[in-house]
Amino acid sequence: MEITWYGLSCFRLMERGKAAVVTDPYNGGLGYQFPKLRADIVTISHEATGHANRAVWPPTTHILDRPGEYEIGGVFVIGVAMHNPEQPERPNVVYLFDFDGINVLHLGDLDHVPAQADIDAFGTVNVAMVPIGGGKSLNAAQAAEVISLIEPEIVIPMHYQTPGCTLKLDDLDRFLKVMGIGKAQTETVLRVAPSALEEIQTQVIVLEPQQ
Repeated sequence: MEITWYGLSCFRLMERGKAAVVTDPYNGGLGYQFPKLRADIVTISHEATGHANRAVWPPTTHILDRPGEYEIGGVFVIGVAMHNPEQPERPNVVYLFDFDGINVLHLGDLDHVPAQADIDAFGTVNVAMVPIGGGKSLNAAQAAEVISLIEPEIVIPMHYQTPGCTLKLDDLDRFLKVMGIGKAQTETVLRVAPSALEEIQTQVIVLEPQQ
């Protein structure tokens, strides 16, 4: 499968013969121009400008914005409510995508470290997309703690400061320092195969935002 990042929490997940997924598409006004993307499934973690652009999709697109279990175009999707107990007014839906055994977890705007039992409920997670930039989501130290609970093979940091972004977020370097990484592997598009995952212990891969 292929994973492409478009900034903030927006990714496209694609595999031949499967539905194309776009996560947390953003509206304008954040310094980014939302690209023209094809998607069969769009997931929205919560209703916010940086995560819930509904206006650009045709009626045939399946927009998922609440907890539940779905099977669309050969992709299994589980949406789980994972709100901060101390801030119930800020909902957040975490999505787990199953592409023929490659399990991809998108944490949305998670802003707290969940209990281990909540993480264990997802089972095996191969790829985790984790917010790291602080603001109203996880900061670098919290992100590192969440990653230690999930234990994925691949971590993709998201929702941090990149050129042009008008949000005030921490940059990538702070997260890499917390993780003890001098220089992370960087990719334009991440291609993931089940056979490759067998040889990986938790590895951070940085995707270059595509605009």
